Amino acid sequence: MSVKSRILILILLVLAGAGGGAYWWYVNQDRLPEGIAYGNGRIEAETVQVATKSGGRVLEVLVDEGDLVEEGQLLARIDTDELQASLAGAEANVAAAGDLVASIKAQTVQRESELKYAAQELLRAETLVAKGHISQQEADQRQTARETAQAALEAAQAQLKNAGSLVDAARAEVKRIETLIEEAELRAPISGRVQYRLAEPGEVLSAGGRVITLLDLSNVYMTIFLPTTEVGLVYIGAEARIVLDAAPEYVIPANVSFVAADAQFTPREVETRSEREKLMFRMKISIPAELLKEHIEKVRTGLPGEAYVMMAPGTDWPDDLAVHLPSTN
Repeated sequence: MSVKSRILILILLVLAGAGGGAYWWYVNQDRLPEGIAYGNGRIEAETVQVATKSGGRVLEVLVDEGDLVEEGQLLARIDTDELQASLAGAEANVAAAGDLVASIKAQTVQRESELKYAAQELLRAETLVAKGHISQQEADQRQTARETAQAALEAAQAQLKNAGSLVDAARAEVKRIETLIEEAELRAPISGRVQYRLAEPGEVLSAGGRVITLLDLSNVYMTIFLPTTEVGLVYIGAEARIVLDAAPEYVIPANVSFVAADAQFTPREVETRSEREKLMFRMKISIPAELLKEHIEKVRTGLPGEAYVMMAPGTDWPDDLAVHLPSTN
């Protein structure tokens, strides 16, 4: 057989396969009740980026791509030597501020005693002036002494308040650094699967540097597009079914969790009804979190398939779209 003949046969086989696929699609559409819409899509999940709070060198990464992790699980560690040195300095500042407070407190007690003595001396002077035993000038001097003691006490009290503020600021700095040290241990904020390992031990990252990308396997959905004539009949929470190409024998229950307010495919000028009918709206078909948790080991993103949406509540699902799930064993 010549090369040209083989190529011709190959082309005919490809065309036959495509024609068979198209025929299956049309047959598949015809078998659906009028109250059920259909769309193609891929399984997706929300992603969560695990990043550093402050810059530093990556000491170790404890998970690999594809691993399932639990919320709170340790994923990676960042070097904290520099932060530990800063913490020691901040703790020294707390101690110094505490010593300053103690010193000023002692001064305040002394000033209070001096004010009390000056007040008593003034009271005696006023009594003696009334009896004519001392001059008014001496009484005025004791009044001045009392006012001076009062001013000295108020100054000491202000210094004590400022020193207390220094202690609070130093303690806050210690707390800030301790938080940075604690957050140098990167832990999973959610339970999910490691999608990407973005950093390796020895790499130096800036603040906000990404280390791990997690897939939130409690929020898995398929994005599909429906035309205007169908999307107007779909409501949030409507029943849906998902069938994956990789496992067509299973039918997964789902619900509509999002319908876009704006069309995704919009002509520049929408003037006629036929053009408006071409508009396509994005929607999310979400799988219940309880079901995902039950089959967590089997959840995979990126898988293509079809989603079927109930537009008319009360319509019975066809037998081949009855829920059928894999065993959890």
